[in-house]
Amino acid sequence: MFIGIDLGTSSIKMILVDYEQNILATSIASLTVQNPKDGFSEQNPSEWIEATFECLEALKSKKPKEFSETISIGISGHMHGATLIDDKGSVIRPCILWNDTRSHQECIEFENQSFDVRSLSGNIAMPGFTAPKINWLKNNEKESFNKIFKVLLPKDYLRFYLTGEYYSEMSDASGTLWLDVKKRKWSEKLLSCSFLESKHMPNLVEGNQETGILKSTFKDKLQFKHNVKVVGGAGDNAAAAVGMGITEPNQSFISLGTSGVFFAPTKDFLSNTGDAVHSFCHCLPNKWHLMSVMLSASNCLDWVCSVTNTSIEQTLKNVESFYSKKDSISNAPFFLPYLSGERTPHNDPHIRGSFHSIKTFTDSTNLQYAVIEGVSFGILDGVNSILKVNSDFENIFMVGGGSRSSFWIELLSTLLNRKLSVCEQSEFGAALGVARLGMYVDDNINYENEIIREIKVSKEFQPKSSNMDLLIKRYTIWKDLYTSNKKNILTI
Repeated sequence: MFIGIDLGTSSIKMILVDYEQNILATSIASLTVQNPKDGFSEQNPSEWIEATFECLEALKSKKPKEFSETISIGISGHMHGATLIDDKGSVIRPCILWNDTRSHQECIEFENQSFDVRSLSGNIAMPGFTAPKINWLKNNEKESFNKIFKVLLPKDYLRFYLTGEYYSEMSDASGTLWLDVKKRKWSEKLLSCSFLESKHMPNLVEGNQETGILKSTFKDKLQFKHNVKVVGGAGDNAAAAVGMGITEPNQSFISLGTSGVFFAPTKDFLSNTGDAVHSFCHCLPNKWHLMSVMLSASNCLDWVCSVTNTSIEQTLKNVESFYSKKDSISNAPFFLPYLSGERTPHNDPHIRGSFHSIKTFTDSTNLQYAVIEGVSFGILDGVNSILKVNSDFENIFMVGGGSRSSFWIELLSTLLNRKLSVCEQSEFGAALGVARLGMYVDDNINYENEIIREIKVSKEFQPKSSNMDLLIKRYTIWKDLYTSNKKNILTI
């Protein structure tokens, strides 16, 4: 049996799977986030520990016999969080999370070097990444900075607690800005930008390699029969990709969730920092991936439903009817979906959302359509940014809450001019991904090439030519609106 742990921002999800990858039991425990100041987002690592053992005990109670036969554990986690450890193994301060924006000034400091930081890291310095957070600490919490013995990502702190070992793996380490992503090793040059050295970092492995054994005290407490191995695991998006079976260059996925992500594996290291594309290692050896990220996707839909006092279901019905009339689309307003800034392609934490070309007859349905269209244009921005350096992907799979709307996927298929496959999905996809990685260290498994299986497709959508030209024309106008909106923001 194999356990997958997914350390999310709002909860820990856990699964127990057998050799056929049947999910035998699941468990969830909630987490809280603290926001001590505007732009600050932190979490107490002790919550991760409590929630982990709550979930483990829940799995044990549901399937005690199978649970006791566990061979290995894989861990996925939300990326970029700075968990600081002193020389006694204690946490110095709360973890600064991926969505914390306090270090935007330190991003400039980090890149102000005598060498090209972006070409070495493969990425732009953003407040979400780990490195600028450490620079902020040096500038604002010198006492905490001086105590640093190790900097661990969230899942790697959980690993340390469970095993006593300091390890990370390539996909998660890519999001620190300290990794030479092409060579898959820590860069002393990049670490020096944060006044750190490789001694402050955990050891590096691939996601399917062993990183230690569960401590005997926990083995006895949980009544495991075997010495349970813990593998490298993965950052959350790479874990989700493995859960969907997406590891090859001809595959990709769009996640239409709270944020919008386009994830495309590559056979070599590629980079497009000019459009703020994330260039990371995948969690399996000799594999990389590109990723575009828009910060506000389906939460834009949630927002417009709230302000128009309309349910999501009714909003989508309204928009689908609206979309059937070309005149309606031609006269619709435009919406920039930057409710909390944007990553790809603008890397702009200050830009905000806005409506444009509102007329006297603009009603709630017009606004609802503009929001759906604007988010779709943002997804196209991300895909186009990756296309500048990589066009190998053929199959695009759709996941996330937005993928449940047939109309929305049809609109995206037309806009992208590509077939889109909607997948059967589970909230435990990332946990399944790292459980699969755990299977690689079982000596009884001799079918490694069958561990990663492609997700099942429930429905496919083909582009429709009827509105394609009109949508591309509107996309061209929409792209120009960013520049004018940015100017207005800067003059306030």
